[in-house]
Amino acid sequence: MSSELQSDFLPAALWNNRLFTGTWTMTASSADVLEPATGHTLGSLACADARQVAQSAQAASLAQSAWFQLHYDERSAVLRRAAKTAEDNFEAIVQWLIQESGSTRPKAEFETSLSIKVLHESAAMPSRSQGEVLPSSAGRLSIARRRPLGVVGVISPFNFPLYLAIRAVAPALATGNGVVLKPDLRTAVCGGFVIARIFELAGLPMGLLHVLPGGAEAGAALTSDPHVAMIQFTGSTGAGRKVGEAAGRNLKKVSLELGGKNALIVLDDADLELALANATWGVYLHQGQICMSTGRLLVQRGIYERLLEKLVAKANSLVVGDPASGQVHLGPLINQQQRDHALHVVNASVQAGATLAAGGTSEGLFFKPTVLSGVTRDNPAFHEEIFGPVAVVVPFDTDAEAIELANDTEYGLSAAILSQNVGRALKLGEQLRVGLLHINDQTVNDEVVNPFGGVGASGNGTSIGGPANWEEFTQWQWLTVKGEAPAYPL
Repeated sequence: MSSELQSDFLPAALWNNRLFTGTWTMTASSADVLEPATGHTLGSLACADARQVAQSAQAASLAQSAWFQLHYDERSAVLRRAAKTAEDNFEAIVQWLIQESGSTRPKAEFETSLSIKVLHESAAMPSRSQGEVLPSSAGRLSIARRRPLGVVGVISPFNFPLYLAIRAVAPALATGNGVVLKPDLRTAVCGGFVIARIFELAGLPMGLLHVLPGGAEAGAALTSDPHVAMIQFTGSTGAGRKVGEAAGRNLKKVSLELGGKNALIVLDDADLELALANATWGVYLHQGQICMSTGRLLVQRGIYERLLEKLVAKANSLVVGDPASGQVHLGPLINQQQRDHALHVVNASVQAGATLAAGGTSEGLFFKPTVLSGVTRDNPAFHEEIFGPVAVVVPFDTDAEAIELANDTEYGLSAAILSQNVGRALKLGEQLRVGLLHINDQTVNDEVVNPFGGVGASGNGTSIGGPANWEEFTQWQWLTVKGEAPAYPL
């Protein structure tokens, strides 16, 4: 293991073969923590079972009441200290993201900065207004106020493992809840134990946060446990359907942030160089392993060939390799299963009539930046979420056709439009069925302060982030107060 990962912040002896339950608890069940770029083992990961989930959910429930009763300044102080702890250990966190998740350094630094911003924003939540006074009769006070749910179960993915976990953990804690976090087994350290360590060093009361890496058994236990009031899930649409079904069956609140097949529409008046820069970022950032990745590049016919030529040249120029070297644009895909899925979709799309204009091959988990051109609506690449570095380029003639193509998907997460005519772009954008819409930008955007969520197969219409956090992690309570009880006539 590299010396960077043996830091005082998160030494191997602290987390190896352990779960975090407020303390670092040894367990027998374990799995290897692997570095996808090299295949090297970074440590040994403890895995939670249903019994451990039940114990942690009950412990978090017991700790939650006292946490909510603390003065709001005390809860805010813990979150401020958590932000300072993350800032002080910035490089150690970045190194974990590079080595465990295959992130390039710029992506890892951005993700760490974004996660710190979540902590700062969450630290301000306890001191904000938490309700409103409602109209009522004279002598009667009627209040709608926000109350914590109790225990929030967070199930997080591998692609932005730190941010996509902490964006739920931090506001859930800020609003007075306890949390049980189940990070993806493939990124359980940078997406789980890093968060545990941050809050441990920040002085979070013991038992309030539990970090339990595990498989399907642990996830199922979270969705059924009576002490868990809500599930916040980020991941694939297939898994999200199962989580939503199980949570609904157990009458839990559920927030689902799922996949996408996002369209970047390039109108014929767009600047070609800017269009190339936006397309490259949207398609290839973090090897295309982002729910907001540009899954379909819709280009108006008049500039289609010119932009395609530039994109092919750009794809061929991008360097793929070990992100720890600091000399690459793209790192590895997360594992063999994901690599095989991307290869399958590319090969099936070529067989169905698409042209392989660049890439389409891999060495180990290193997938070459790929361009598929001439993709039609009946092609697998048009509809399937690839989660790999594959540009799917589709020509269109009219604005109406662009709208029809963009909406021809079960997903509804992000869309973007490039045009020098903002009015034209806005008129087109108003007709797109998505939760996130960007005019003169690409599809991959999140700034913490914004509500984030999709519709259709991209989610259940909920949002997380910014003002939406109050909706997600609290519930309304109606409170009325009278000077004395009325003498009802019955």
